[in-house]
Amino acid sequence: MSEILEIRDGCKTPLELLKSQTFKKYLDIYKQKFLSELKSREQSEQKDEILHKKDFVEQVYPDIFIEIFKSENISDTKLSIYQEYIRFLEGLFHHFRKKSYTRLIKLHNEILSSNESAESIKDRISKRASELNDLIIETRRTFLYKVNMGIGVRRSQGLECHPNVTCGEISGDNIKLPKSYTNLNKVPLTTHADMRTGIHYTTHANKRAFPFFALNKNPHKDKLFKPKDYVAIPFEVGGWNIIAYIHKSRGCIELEPGLLNLFPFSKVRKLANKKPDGIFIFGCPHSTMDDLGYYYDKDNDLLVGLIPNIDDCKYFGYGKKPILTLHNVLCILNDHLPLHCGCTRYLVKFDSKTNEPYISDSFIKADDMGRASLFDNSSDFKEGVPYFFGTETGAFACLDGFSEHTKMQMEGREIGYNKHAGTNARQIVPVTDYTEVSNGSELDILLYLNNYDLIEPGKSCMDVEMNVEDALEHFRTGARVAAGSTQTHRGKIEISYWANPFPLLKDENWADLPEHVDLSKKFSDIERKFFDIIKLRVESGKMKIGVAHSMLMAGVYAKNTDKRLTECGFNNRELVEHEGPERAAKDMINLIKTTAIDKVEKLRKKVDEISITVATVGDSRTGKSEMSEKMEEVLSMKGAN
Repeated sequence: MSEILEIRDGCKTPLELLKSQTFKKYLDIYKQKFLSELKSREQSEQKDEILHKKDFVEQVYPDIFIEIFKSENISDTKLSIYQEYIRFLEGLFHHFRKKSYTRLIKLHNEILSSNESAESIKDRISKRASELNDLIIETRRTFLYKVNMGIGVRRSQGLECHPNVTCGEISGDNIKLPKSYTNLNKVPLTTHADMRTGIHYTTHANKRAFPFFALNKNPHKDKLFKPKDYVAIPFEVGGWNIIAYIHKSRGCIELEPGLLNLFPFSKVRKLANKKPDGIFIFGCPHSTMDDLGYYYDKDNDLLVGLIPNIDDCKYFGYGKKPILTLHNVLCILNDHLPLHCGCTRYLVKFDSKTNEPYISDSFIKADDMGRASLFDNSSDFKEGVPYFFGTETGAFACLDGFSEHTKMQMEGREIGYNKHAGTNARQIVPVTDYTEVSNGSELDILLYLNNYDLIEPGKSCMDVEMNVEDALEHFRTGARVAAGSTQTHRGKIEISYWANPFPLLKDENWADLPEHVDLSKKFSDIERKFFDIIKLRVESGKMKIGVAHSMLMAGVYAKNTDKRLTECGFNNRELVEHEGPERAAKDMINLIKTTAIDKVEKLRKKVDEISITVATVGDSRTGKSEMSEKMEEVLSMKGAN
């Protein structure tokens, strides 16, 4: 992976930097890029200029920059020569900032036996990244000053050049993998990271087109696996540890910062000397599309997922969705119910004078995926009560439906992909804390998100009066109008059992997929057990279930006529995706308040505040994020514009 720069030197001064192997390697990387560009233009009208430039670039070596740095009182003769070299170095500097992929690495096996806090370790890693950034900028300024190119206003802001990822690693053999996965143990394991945010990467693909299904063979080829070509990151996804092995080639390695911004790290001290629950290999060059999918290695009790190194698969969705698929399979194997949903815990307080409820705060438990559990190791959990747990601390947000204010709030924290693609531009932003995701909350409201049926004015968009069996049919059908970010055409109704909790368990006729018959049967058993309990809780007034109508895609759904749109209070098809979720958000607020009142009454004691946890099941663009944004606006939980 010659184009990926891994920095292990601990340089303290500009001269140490210029003499380092890292500088030499990056100079070679940039020279090859430069020469390749020149070669492509050799037959142009500027052939003579290009050939002379080629000769110059081939003669650029680190020694000349060391000579310039040490020089004092540079003569006029040498000044123009030196300036040409520094102009070349300026190109290298900006290529490092904008086009390179760099990893600053520190091996720190000692943390496994130390008592140093995680925050202290993270502080050291962040400091290391900042020190390298400052050293590079200091070196550049010195060069510009020496050759009289630093005259005028100094421009400091915007010249940030942190590595893409700065990380601490431990030896991979600290993780206990089975013998048939020996080479994976040779990949150093990332334990802590500081990533450069505000960066937008371009990937070869911009949507998912291939399913991530069960395989009848193990896709991992240990003898062909080259440890030096991968990075390894242990993620805690729900209740399970999944190690992601990402190929260092361009097109694959760009997933690393996005995944770091999405999933929480596993607690490595607890993972050391233990076997993970799953492994995920992204970008295997020795695999084909026949290897795309997951395999349950029963002999070793290990779930294995793989994505081949093929351009059509180089998209962030092929990192996020397969990892969540592994989570969901582990859920089902362990008798939990995976839910493709957004989930928020609302803190409802009561006015001291009127005793009227009001929502004082909200805490995201899941942006896209979570699980409902009827049991846990914690003694605090009540028997027969569904508790919700999340998976991600970040959100893989589609920018198409967000306001400019929301986009502004994301700036500086995001890892972006395909910003200029036109449609389906995405970015990963942190949206919640690990404690909120990992701690279970009693599930109060469970809703299926319908994004295309229109609701008339005066009628609530939250239908929680239906019986439990009717509600269950909505979850099973999983109907939504697609936005076109996957293979389903925009505006067309897609049927997806339980909103496709990955892996897809049944086809649109509810027939088990051949690849997932056993898993589907087990899911059905879990579903029945949960809904028997949910039915009892609904009947006793302890839980609400039904359908939420976001109307997000009602404007693009062809069966919604102009007349029907007008009857339902919409005068412009294009504005339905904004006005619909706003109406739904207001009705959701009312539902949360009434649920809070009911919950307090069941307690039979006065309380000042109570939590209401709401899970809304739905696939992409059903209105999960859009309704949440509108609720924040209505509740004035956002800062001023």
